[in-house]
Amino acid sequence: MAIFNDQLKHALRRLARAPLFTTITLITLAVGIGANTVIFSVVEGVLLKPLSYPHPRQLIGIWHNAPGIGAGLMQLNIAPFLYFTDREQSSTLEDIGACEDDDFSVTGIGEPEHVAGMDVTDGVLPILGVRPVLGRLFTRRDDSPNVPKTVLLSHAYWIRKFGGSPSVVGRSVTLNGIAHEIIGVLPGDFHFLDEPDVALFVPMGFDRSQVKLGNFDYQAVARLKPGVTLAQATADLNRLIPIALRSFPPPDGFSADLLEKAQLSAELHPLKQDVVGDVGNVLWVLMGSIVIVLLVACANVANLLLVRVEGRRQELAICAALGAGRGRLSAGLLLESMILGVAGSAVGLALAYGALRVLVAMAPTGLPRLNEIGIDLPVLWFTLGLALFVGLVIGLIPVIKYAGENLQSGLREGGRSLSQGRERHRARKSLVVVQVALALVLIICSGLMIRTFFAMTHVNPGFTGPDTLQTFRDYIPETTVPEAQSDRVVRMQQEIADKIAAIPGVQSVSLSTAVPFDGYGTFDPVVARDRVYKEGEIPPVRKFKFVSPGFFATMGASLVAGRDFTWDDTYGKRPVAIVSESTARENWGSAANALGKQIRVANTDDWREVVGVAADMHEDGVDKPVPTVIYWPVLQARFEGKPDYVRRDEAFVIRSPRAGSSAFLSEVERAVWSVDADLPLADPSTIGVLYTKSMARTSFTLIMLCVAGSMALLLGIVGIYGVISYAVSQRTREIGIRMAMGAQRSELTGLFVRQGLVLTAIGIVFGVGVAFAAMRLMRSLLFDVSPMDPSTYVVATACVVAIAWLACYVPSRRAAAVNPVDALRAE
Repeated sequence: MAIFNDQLKHALRRLARAPLFTTITLITLAVGIGANTVIFSVVEGVLLKPLSYPHPRQLIGIWHNAPGIGAGLMQLNIAPFLYFTDREQSSTLEDIGACEDDDFSVTGIGEPEHVAGMDVTDGVLPILGVRPVLGRLFTRRDDSPNVPKTVLLSHAYWIRKFGGSPSVVGRSVTLNGIAHEIIGVLPGDFHFLDEPDVALFVPMGFDRSQVKLGNFDYQAVARLKPGVTLAQATADLNRLIPIALRSFPPPDGFSADLLEKAQLSAELHPLKQDVVGDVGNVLWVLMGSIVIVLLVACANVANLLLVRVEGRRQELAICAALGAGRGRLSAGLLLESMILGVAGSAVGLALAYGALRVLVAMAPTGLPRLNEIGIDLPVLWFTLGLALFVGLVIGLIPVIKYAGENLQSGLREGGRSLSQGRERHRARKSLVVVQVALALVLIICSGLMIRTFFAMTHVNPGFTGPDTLQTFRDYIPETTVPEAQSDRVVRMQQEIADKIAAIPGVQSVSLSTAVPFDGYGTFDPVVARDRVYKEGEIPPVRKFKFVSPGFFATMGASLVAGRDFTWDDTYGKRPVAIVSESTARENWGSAANALGKQIRVANTDDWREVVGVAADMHEDGVDKPVPTVIYWPVLQARFEGKPDYVRRDEAFVIRSPRAGSSAFLSEVERAVWSVDADLPLADPSTIGVLYTKSMARTSFTLIMLCVAGSMALLLGIVGIYGVISYAVSQRTREIGIRMAMGAQRSELTGLFVRQGLVLTAIGIVFGVGVAFAAMRLMRSLLFDVSPMDPSTYVVATACVVAIAWLACYVPSRRAAAVNPVDALRAE
């Protein structure tokens, strides 16, 4: 122990005597380790950490495959008829629940407001192990039809709206025009899956007697019985599908054959998979890139240590001559590197803590489980592991090179014989090759992401001026306009649109159930009258949008054939439809051929004439294929088996150069309230913002890779600069002799530049090879760019060569400026 304390004191003293070296080393390691800690914290919080519910391994999500429907819609959520069958007859599930996103207009408590909510069956919250801090959870009676309405408050909404008053239980709040009794408040640390800002939970209220086949609109949450595997539960639920199909009637206008032909099968997976989604590839690519940065940083620091230990060769040789064994000398060198590793990790951990707080505050779109990202025990263990790894890596190379038996030669070396031979440069050159190779890999990855981002920004979305398109949603409840007066819903929406159109700067206003990139939309099979379907064939599934006249003009989207809807079409409930260009080509070969054709959904519906063909619009993201869309009027008769069909939830689309400003939104709000003072504006945004959010994951990946690539390139160039500078300093006498014998300055400069570029070239060869292998991980993140894109590889390589040349040239110029007399005198 005394020996260790002695060595520790000596190591600390040596580091204190070299403040510049120590500072540079600590900064380099702190940045590399801090960056790794940040990304690992994200990976651990998002991918590795179990869900924060009791017994999370028993929680599953339930989906359904339907290969008979075709490639357009392969995976379905759960439907009420399957929910009831699984809940009542499954032998492998403790319980199953269904839920659906919702939003509510809250009135009667100050100004009307729109809040996010969730419809849940009574089993959902108990399945997740939730216990209220006030009141109670939903019972089976609450979740029954035709009973008094109840609601649960999130903790955040309880604090914000009711000031945390415990007397809130039993009070009434009006949601969408209907009074609900507050029965409980959920705990503050409860997060419903990964749904942000859910303020209110209400019972789903399925009426089992009215349930029919179809309606796959609900997310399923279930808990397995102890000891049951996913395979056993999957087999159990597949056994129940034929029973469910026989137990419920088909919807009006549809036959039971439709779902028989769909070949339904259950697909179960851990619930965490539903929460995390497909972000795993992005995070592992980022983790790999930051590990590369750390390796480059380690190589850089190892190079610095080689130089430092080289200056101590005589000291080490004297210690060896006095009896210090190889083990003791190695321990001394490793202890110094371990101190640097631990100190760098401590500084890096502090940097990571601050960076994580900034990252969570920014809340990048598409990054789930943000509330679970932080510095916890696994992250601390990871950082400690990094400290030990880094200390070992940066210390082993000097130990191997200078703690051997050849130290005895250090006593016989003096003055002039300190010039190193070529073999003594080998370790430092090898480290530089590694740095260049790894930096090139990240530069190539960054280049591919830049190409991807550039390609995405140049995709024509199918409409114009997204930043000038303001959108918001509203919902007109039945308490405001009864079901029997469906025409009044549309007239009220048109009146609101007219009020908004009178606002200065508004160019046009229209309505749609969904706008590009907002995630809304419904899907159903559509039958073409002129097409003969094979036995067992299901008509192709299309996306449905219900729009008002003028929607395409407001969006800046063109009609490639035919005409738009008119208000006479809408109020007259004429059987008309508009199809997207991709739908027209798929069914009839061209847009012109689609005009006059007839389509319908249910077999009791009227046939609807295609009166127009709209240009394709990207709906789900510019990196996703354009969907095949059917546009319907917002008011119809005999549609999907219903005698009257109206959409009460609509998105207003307003084209104005003032879109996005708070002043403009305030004027829009006043216009809406002039028609109905209890209608709040929901989800106000511009389509430009939605467009940007649709590319958020690509932007996030691009920024992170570019930062990692820049850091690695900078460290790599510093390594090259250091090697050439050190070579110049060690060959001063040789330079003097060459100049005395008539060597030109350009020749001397070229000599050292060539030396650096040879190292760069070797690094590039290895880097390109590693990049080819690494592109398999990158493939899923790219859009319209090949992972082997030659131009990216060429530009990245040219960039590395150019910067490496500059790093070689600067110290080489210093070599050419040496005075021959001084150089000869220096030895």
